Amino acid sequence: MHIYGLIGSTLKHSWSREYFIRKFAAAGIHADYKLFELAHVGDLPALVSSEKQLCGLNVTIPYKQSVIPFLSGISPEAETIGAVNTIRIERQGGKISMTGFNTDAPAFSAELGRFDFRDDKSALVLGTGGAAMAVAHVLKNEGWTFSMVSRGGKLPGSLTYAMVTPEIMASVKLIVNATPLGMYPDVDALPPLPWDCVTESHQLFDLIYNPEKTCFMQTGMAKGAMAINGLGMLKRQAEMAWEIWQKAPGQEK
Repeated sequence: MHIYGLIGSTLKHSWSREYFIRKFAAAGIHADYKLFELAHVGDLPALVSSEKQLCGLNVTIPYKQSVIPFLSGISPEAETIGAVNTIRIERQGGKISMTGFNTDAPAFSAELGRFDFRDDKSALVLGTGGAAMAVAHVLKNEGWTFSMVSRGGKLPGSLTYAMVTPEIMASVKLIVNATPLGMYPDVDALPPLPWDCVTESHQLFDLIYNPEKTCFMQTGMAKGAMAINGLGMLKRQAEMAWEIWQKAPGQEK
């Protein structure tokens, strides 16, 4: 039986196993999907060696960037983004090869189409981790003006939350939460934005899908803003990952 799975440090929030188990059952596919909590990303090679039927992995917080040095290769888009969320594993003659891909970017791009921005393409991206890098990659390629926001503001050109003024809030249309703040089980956590400045002119996209209506979404909606969660993005990512796992090397395009 082929095995697929998800790696991350804490996976209590994940719906990936349920999604793939249902997919396999509906399609009559003889495969399993497991959750692998790794205390350190350096445990990946040992996992892949011990789970000899493991053919593919999804990658979540906090390993989307730190997993790259452990891979045999990486797709051009994932290399540009600097983050991987899908790994294809191949075994030939006792040799193990792991190739990294990024499905966050195309899934986010597709979900972005659910909003109506007309000509106002201005955004704040909350976070500077792997998911935020994929969001920034899409926004840059699609002609957006945006700023990235984090607690430390260490990324060149990024802002701290304290630097997000009412004027900045009024100048943006889209706010993307690419942090884990508000994810199960810490459902009351909320990015420290000046929420009094959120209005019905803002549109909010939370990459979190568990809970389905996050504190970020609820707070914005109470101000009249439109908000969606990351469930649609999760489903798109899962289908793209499955296609990658089923294709031979070099056939991704």
